[in-house]
Amino acid sequence: MRGFGFAAAVMIVAGAVGAGAQAPVVLTGADVRPATSLNGDWHVIPDPYQTGLRDFHGHELTRGWFANEKAKPGDTGPIDYDFSKAATIKVPGDWNTQRPEFFWYEGLMWYERDFEYTAKAGDRVFLHVGAANYRSLFWVNGKKVCEHEGGFTAFNCEVTGALKAGGNFVVAAVDNTRHEDAVPTTQTDWWNYGGLTRAVSLIEVPERFIDQYDVHLSRTEPGVIEGWVHVAGGKAGDKVEVAIAELHAIGEGVLDEQGRAKFLTVSSNLERWSPEHPKLYRVAIQAGADTVTDQIGFRTIEVKGSEILLNGKPVFLRGVSVHAEAPYRTGRANSDKDAETLLGWAKELGCNFVRLAHYPHDETMLRAADRMGLMVWSENPVYWAVQFDKPEVYAKAERQLQEEIGTSRNHAAIVLWSMANETPINDARTKFITGLATRARELDPTRLITAALLVRAEGTTKIVDDPLGAALDVIGTNEYIGWYEQHPETADKTDWRIAYDKPLIMSEFGADAKAGLHGGDNDRWTEEYQANVYRHQLGMLNRIGQLRGMSPWILMDFRSPRRPLAGVQDEFNRKGLISDQGEKKKAFGVLQEAYTKGTVGKAE
Repeated sequence: MRGFGFAAAVMIVAGAVGAGAQAPVVLTGADVRPATSLNGDWHVIPDPYQTGLRDFHGHELTRGWFANEKAKPGDTGPIDYDFSKAATIKVPGDWNTQRPEFFWYEGLMWYERDFEYTAKAGDRVFLHVGAANYRSLFWVNGKKVCEHEGGFTAFNCEVTGALKAGGNFVVAAVDNTRHEDAVPTTQTDWWNYGGLTRAVSLIEVPERFIDQYDVHLSRTEPGVIEGWVHVAGGKAGDKVEVAIAELHAIGEGVLDEQGRAKFLTVSSNLERWSPEHPKLYRVAIQAGADTVTDQIGFRTIEVKGSEILLNGKPVFLRGVSVHAEAPYRTGRANSDKDAETLLGWAKELGCNFVRLAHYPHDETMLRAADRMGLMVWSENPVYWAVQFDKPEVYAKAERQLQEEIGTSRNHAAIVLWSMANETPINDARTKFITGLATRARELDPTRLITAALLVRAEGTTKIVDDPLGAALDVIGTNEYIGWYEQHPETADKTDWRIAYDKPLIMSEFGADAKAGLHGGDNDRWTEEYQANVYRHQLGMLNRIGQLRGMSPWILMDFRSPRRPLAGVQDEFNRKGLISDQGEKKKAFGVLQEAYTKGTVGKAE
């Protein structure tokens, strides 16, 4: 193991790109490429004073141990730090729930792992990071390979020139410190899990490789599968091929000067993806020596007036909101088992839809939604009051949006890109999020754009007239009648006025209850109170003429430092229909009955 030393000139706190850093690459379908896993035990050292980035006078270090791959422990770094003697934690995984001393830790953490590897001659190699919260920096064999900002999107650092045959080591500096100019900002209502929270691997590709592709069903031409393929390093005139063997369909294209090729192919016997029939096809994309094989479903999603149309037919989104919180063990969800448990509960509830809040979720969750037939709302983490007036903050939000869409654009399950949640109404905010909506449509014109808006009240009437609604295809709105507002029965006398002739999703409602705590229907924190809120909410929601979906808050209890009430919350948001230990509360049954018997929402 390597000793701990000083980094090259990098300022993670400021988010600046240090000397020698490369911009990370976004790869579509990275999780389906052959890969060498770097998951497992990594050595970690907490560094709250950023000793590895600054000297004791606070100056940025311009040279240090990581600049010399042959350095031995103690050669240039302080003798107090040695990875070989440091604790280990599992990757993927947050540090907070793996070791009790890190439970409340926010700051810089150093990671190190040794590995054996020999690359194939002529190939390029990328270090794939599923997510690192929030700012991160990576070295391989002492050479800095890239840095990244954003805690919930995948990125890829080219390490071709840093690797050597045989023994190698990778070092990462991951900092989950909250900042006012970050996205999200300092205030959230979920736990700020730090670390390499999703899978890490090495991916080999040819010199010219497929980095992005979009394969989808045409909205206007029946049976036409179309899209594009981009080849990094590709030359104009080079050919690409998209083949779906089961459909006997082959689409071909030729790269233009920008390295992109459009294609289309026609199938007369295509089975469309839907919640009732989540059909996936094996799709092989080939360009020169590179091939990516993906599992893709084909469906259309669009709006017509206040209707949401799935495959041309009206659909009501029977949903629930879901955090990427691991069942039973808590911490950040990161495995197939986590995804199948959470989404399995949603299916048991009677859902055909989930709102994956409040940030992009792992590819494991999206793959499970594809297989299980759950439509998805995927959200950019523009949460509450980010600094909307700063261009540099907008750039961070747009970059995360581009990474989200670039990584996940071929999941049939995703029907909605959400731009934001519960943001304050002002001109700077509206311009900021409208810009994101415009960019999302440029990146992906095949899906619907939404955001979760706040509402205002005039007497017993709730009004949705946020000017941001003009930029959305589907209006999302959050309300908590019966919990933060008055009593459950208040919903019976509440009417709604929506300023837009667009579909409405009630994207949040609910109430806290501790599993196993019982009492009367009006005793707060009990399962009975939560169930009472749901019963009154469902009656009210059925009176909203343009309601086309709902995603109550939330499927499962999750950790939040904003929720300290001892003996009841204990740093958990208890609005889950299920406890973090898998206990179903009474409200689960109330909503399940409404969904399975079709007594809520417009019939499909």
